[in-house]
Amino acid sequence: MAAHKILLAGFGGQGIILIGQMLAYAAMMDDKEVTFLPSYGPEMRGGTANCTVIISDAPISCPIIDKATCLVAMNQPSLTKYEEMVEAGGTIFENVSLVKKGTERKDLTTHAVDAGEVAISLGNEKMANIVMLGALVRTMGFVSEENMIKVLEKTFSGRKAHLLEKNLVAFCAFK
Repeated sequence: MAAHKILLAGFGGQGIILIGQMLAYAAMMDDKEVTFLPSYGPEMRGGTANCTVIISDAPISCPIIDKATCLVAMNQPSLTKYEEMVEAGGTIFENVSLVKKGTERKDLTTHAVDAGEVAISLGNEKMANIVMLGALVRTMGFVSEENMIKVLEKTFSGRKAHLLEKNLVAFCAFK
């Protein structure tokens, strides 16, 4: 398998770094080579946040990417800023709850995921990131669903155990 170079981007507070970290953990559990590189804007909540995750069967020489194979854009500014970083033949996941003008590139596969609306229908708009993570994992198969669910169970344990059931529903919400 060629390396999957995934760029996840949105506003600070949308859980972008969290889902990138979770994706990286699941890839490690799948015995893949993986890098995770977070980036924050000037302020954490409300500023920009993005991270890159590289998943490969071969060793990864550098965690920095110049071209992504996949972009997750949780808001319009993220799509506008990063869509040109996606290589031809790549994939973009757009959170159409906040992305009103999708990409016009014809050399990409796009997936419109109404992550915000699905999360609201589940009772908590903060779960939009988990809805998007489910869409990404189920559509692209970067990591096994089984190990992704184990990561969700670990992430939402202890003090956060009361959040597990709803987040599992959110993860499975995208068909």
